[in-house]
Amino acid sequence: MDKAILTCALNGVLTDPTQHPVPVTPAQCAASAREAMDAGAAVIHIHFRQQEKGKTHLPSWNPKVAREIVDAIRDACPDILINATTGVVGPDYSGALDCLRALKPEIAACNAGSLNYLKLRSNGEWAWPPMVFENTPSKIQDHLDVMAETNTLPELECFDTGIVRSVAMYVKNGMTTRAQYNLVMGVASGMPVEPKLLEFLMPYLLEGSFWQATLIGRSEIWPTHQKAAELGGMLRTGVEDTFYLPSGDKTRSNGQLIEALATCATNAGRGIASPAEAREMLGIG
Repeated sequence: MDKAILTCALNGVLTDPTQHPVPVTPAQCAASAREAMDAGAAVIHIHFRQQEKGKTHLPSWNPKVAREIVDAIRDACPDILINATTGVVGPDYSGALDCLRALKPEIAACNAGSLNYLKLRSNGEWAWPPMVFENTPSKIQDHLDVMAETNTLPELECFDTGIVRSVAMYVKNGMTTRAQYNLVMGVASGMPVEPKLLEFLMPYLLEGSFWQATLIGRSEIWPTHQKAAELGGMLRTGVEDTFYLPSGDKTRSNGQLIEALATCATNAGRGIASPAEAREMLGIG
């Protein structure tokens, strides 16, 4: 692509907003999204948080909360594309489907496979009890079916190489007729953040498909962002994924991170797609 579509991962899940620059309320999300759009973002990936004091680090699957946040973002950011999360751990994911139906976002994340979700502390102890982030084909199909109902583009999140390869099977099987990839790198028990791994994965993507890489880590992630720009991918960053700029300094906002991401595109000889251009490129009305 001559122009890069930039996504701002606005807030993520569980990060404590009292300790980090993570927007939670509708007004905070709208202001942060506007700053990101002004820096070049065409897409806002959003997680919804509980709004009650003391609970703002926790996710919310209340469609009313989700609607208030998305409406505020849309008011502040004309023509911006919304990419809504659907990531639920546990057997009850009805709330995520309810939010999809209420919001009808242009794009929605869809976890494309299961993962042993692990992380160690420096002393070798588990950072949290070892768990399985379960995303069975039937769960994936339920999400894809609702996305088809709402005319939402699925963004299939791939945490490992086998999950990347599974996406082609989902399409060939007829589970979905359209999809884009999100190559998630940096989860401790998933794919590492490596430019050479990103390049290795390219032949395993469906021909002509859009893709981006979610890179989780500190300043070491930026060479892989640059490689993604050079390989023609969409680009994504935000305080969901990192708090660190290429310099190693901590970011004060999503806007600073998107500015750095736009520089990666410029260094690769690419322009930055506006929201309207991104809609046209992705075939979204």
